[in-house]
Amino acid sequence: MSEAPVYDLAIVGYGPAGAVAAALLGQAGHSVYVCDRLQDVYEIPRAIALDHEVMRVFQQLGVVDAVQRHCEPFTPSVYYGVDGQPIRRMTMVDPPYPQGYTPSIVFTQPPVERILRERVARLPNVTVELGVECTGLAQDADGVTLTVAGRPVRARWALAADGGSSGLRAQLGVALEDLGFDEPWLVVDVMVNERGLAKLPATSVQYCEPQRPCSLVIGPGNHRRWEISLQPGEDPKEAATPEGTWQLLARWLGPEDGTLWRQSSYRFHALVAERWRVGRVFLAGDAAHMQPPFLGQGMCQGVRDVANLGWKLAAVLSGQVQGEAAERLLDSYGTERKAHVRELTSRIKGVGAVICERDETKARERDARLLAECGGVVRDTPRQDILPPLVGGLVTTTPGAGTLFPQPRMATADGVGELMDERAGRGWRLVGDGTLPLDGVPGLTLVDLARTPEAEGVVAAWMSRHGVHAAIVRPDHYTYGTAADAGSLSALIAQWRAR
Repeated sequence: MSEAPVYDLAIVGYGPAGAVAAALLGQAGHSVYVCDRLQDVYEIPRAIALDHEVMRVFQQLGVVDAVQRHCEPFTPSVYYGVDGQPIRRMTMVDPPYPQGYTPSIVFTQPPVERILRERVARLPNVTVELGVECTGLAQDADGVTLTVAGRPVRARWALAADGGSSGLRAQLGVALEDLGFDEPWLVVDVMVNERGLAKLPATSVQYCEPQRPCSLVIGPGNHRRWEISLQPGEDPKEAATPEGTWQLLARWLGPEDGTLWRQSSYRFHALVAERWRVGRVFLAGDAAHMQPPFLGQGMCQGVRDVANLGWKLAAVLSGQVQGEAAERLLDSYGTERKAHVRELTSRIKGVGAVICERDETKARERDARLLAECGGVVRDTPRQDILPPLVGGLVTTTPGAGTLFPQPRMATADGVGELMDERAGRGWRLVGDGTLPLDGVPGLTLVDLARTPEAEGVVAAWMSRHGVHAAIVRPDHYTYGTAADAGSLSALIAQWRAR
């Protein structure tokens, strides 16, 4: 009788975070087991927004072209105040786009999840079991044993990506920190017909109205989403009935204008796990954090989690990093991601505070303040400006460190060529703008833009903004550190070697 396999990584939860984690580790050559209690992709869209960082991860997985067929650029979001006047306008950064993709995107979740699962299915070293539940977890010095459908599954490491009500998080005894946001809302997805489309705004809208704050998001094609706050005393169950939903939508549409796709009542929370690693088990995605949806960052955060963890765990599994250094590297996952999630959630709450002010006097003061800050002329504010850098963990304190490094398109004799990651790979990279002499460093792929120039100047603009001429870039595309001159570059490389 053959022994049961010991996997490198066992993942509980096959939503977007679990699927990306399985694809990243499987693509890196490691054996992966994934299970989920559902038999198939959840057919109702929950996430509606992605960003260029996530698209860069999809590029790494080889699925970005397929995913883009289900995406459209996110329209600007106009914030309207108490008297219906614009008070803020959220947009995206101007081209040339720094990551090589449209910075803010709306998408249709179910087909994108299927694309991710199809990618995983092509990896012979990944085992997927659906329609089974993980009911137990035990750890020892060498690995983790999960109880799945009544039998043991053994792995060196495990990942809890099993959603906001994570059973593994409960078994690990990890509490959630409440960051101070808890409100009832109704989320409605409508497939709008031509008659209905003619009635609706051409941009996404935040209605910052004290009597009922709400949002309208323009999704792909004729998909429109409303997020409507519920007032004290309103029954969430009644609001989520077709009759209750159409009553709340009457300001915009009637039943003759479209078909309800989904209507669900939720409590919007701001929560983050106290610990992101317990022994050999990590938390990611909704199991580790939940935030209000005002910037559409929920799924993006989950993909950031597993992209951060993926290269670190791969380095440990392959033996590139061992002993205490391996422990520090793995611990940096929680250090970096928890701080990032807390800061971004704080900023999202700030956006929510603008939208959700229910006191009319204070709302008018808010409108006056925002208009005064822009001199009475509402200007574009890129959504990307709200994203914080990584702090702590495996980054330095040099200018630009902790931010996402650009991915330029490389110049060719005919003009614009391939993206940098396709040419330079996705390991550790040393990128220079041609000002400083760059020598080969073991472990760092050299990208000297004097020898292989970029086509659109996105790296040049980034380096100029930070006052530097070279950067060490991590496998997850975040900037480890930067240098402005030859001396600081030598010091940066020495520091990187030591760490």
